[in-house]
Amino acid sequence: MEDLKHKEKVTIMIAIIAALFFAAVNQTIVSNALPKIISDLGGLNYYSWVFTSFMLTSAIMTVVAGKLSDIYGRKPFFLIGILIFSIGAFLCGTSDTIEQLIIYRAIQGIGAGLIIPTAFTAVGDLFAPRERGKWQGIMSGVFGVSSVIGPAIGGYIVDNLDWKWVFWIFLPLGIVAFILIFKLFPKTARRENETIDYLGTFFLAGTLVTMLLAFSWAGTQYDWSSPMILSLFAASIISLGLFIWAEKRARSPVLPLHLFKNMNFTFSNIIGFCVGVGMFGSLMYVPYFIQGVLGYSATHSSFITMTMTLGLVGSSAWGGNLITKTGKYKRQATIGLMTSVVGLVLLSQMDINISQWLLILYLILVGIGIGMGLTVFTLTVQNSVGPENLGVATSSTQLFRVMGGTVGVAVLGTVLNTSMKSKLASLDPGSMPEEATTTLSEFQDPNLLLDHTQIDLIRGQLSEQMLPFFNNLIIHLQQALSHALSNVFLLAAIIMGIASLLTFVIKEVPLRSQKDSSDIEK
Repeated sequence: MEDLKHKEKVTIMIAIIAALFFAAVNQTIVSNALPKIISDLGGLNYYSWVFTSFMLTSAIMTVVAGKLSDIYGRKPFFLIGILIFSIGAFLCGTSDTIEQLIIYRAIQGIGAGLIIPTAFTAVGDLFAPRERGKWQGIMSGVFGVSSVIGPAIGGYIVDNLDWKWVFWIFLPLGIVAFILIFKLFPKTARRENETIDYLGTFFLAGTLVTMLLAFSWAGTQYDWSSPMILSLFAASIISLGLFIWAEKRARSPVLPLHLFKNMNFTFSNIIGFCVGVGMFGSLMYVPYFIQGVLGYSATHSSFITMTMTLGLVGSSAWGGNLITKTGKYKRQATIGLMTSVVGLVLLSQMDINISQWLLILYLILVGIGIGMGLTVFTLTVQNSVGPENLGVATSSTQLFRVMGGTVGVAVLGTVLNTSMKSKLASLDPGSMPEEATTTLSEFQDPNLLLDHTQIDLIRGQLSEQMLPFFNNLIIHLQQALSHALSNVFLLAAIIMGIASLLTFVIKEVPLRSQKDSSDIEK
């Protein structure tokens, strides 16, 4: 498809971006709306499953879609993905129970797992490596934009409309995206003599499901050393061994193992995993600091964290254009990731006295660094494989990033909880009268800091004699949370630092432009 006219390519990209935005914004719009949805449907204990079910099915489909699209072409999987995602979104809005919502979110995840990797792969089909940078940057920016407007729209809907419209509001965009892809995206012939690797797919799914469940539940529903978590990790290791065994014998493996012999492919995915830890860890735990330590409202918090996202969007687009102009990408990746390390280290030094403007500066640094790095590694992977493996290679970058986010949030969450308990244990009960210690002991829950309405309600119920002790307790909780989050951001900085060092291992293969007459030797 590289031979299409530029105007045709741009028109196709508009359709692809519409489909990508449809999937991305439906992921983020739920975050602010979910508390209201849960209050209507019930089932608070299953809160995390609304996210987990989506994550599991999308992760499984990501690699499967990449391989199948290499065989059958991208267009069918775009259309099937949009259709499944739309059906899932519609059904989510009809949910009467939390169990139904979880099932319907899993259906949405299947659609997202088809749409997102296929969209990034299509860029590789349409453009020569050097031209891909600009479009990869724009598409990375789509995720940033969706993470800015999605939660805001979701919060507005649950405050002013029925929560069902959270899932239905963008359905017309899905219909438009389906029509555009159907009419504009070229159809490619099926690759002959290729078979579907059912056994490898089954064992890959088993590996992903057990591993992601283990990291999702560890430290929350179950202890890390509990029989459930240990059993899940054991099952994941066994499934991985069986997957490798199956791939070595498969005629057309779902994830060809020979790709990992390519150092650029392997290290780009390892770096992508680390970036997932830093990116999702920052997005997940920065609001804890803003709301819990500094005491700002959720709305105010969203405006502050938006600066990080805007930095990510801007640097993704700028970095992509720079790659297209210069054909160079390795130095950009190194500088970008090191910038994010600096931002995360600065975040780890924050305390309850930091100004919000200094916090915004740190967040912008993190966003700019991650945005510069995000653009590079999908491009590096695509530039390291032949066209016959373009789909599965691109999908692998999405998969490793999601895995990094899942593992990172779990590990960083454990660091947060452990550090909080350690700091809270340093509270000297002797500094309070026995009566105050007994009365206020039930309020020593760090989650209280995130519910400012509840804090005000408790203050209103306490006597004047108890109020100073309660205020001191809140300050102590804020200090403990600040201490714990410092450890979280420092660990994220270390992981991102490892990623930045690994960029030196990447070999910068010259990017072929549209004018070049032959492919690069891989």
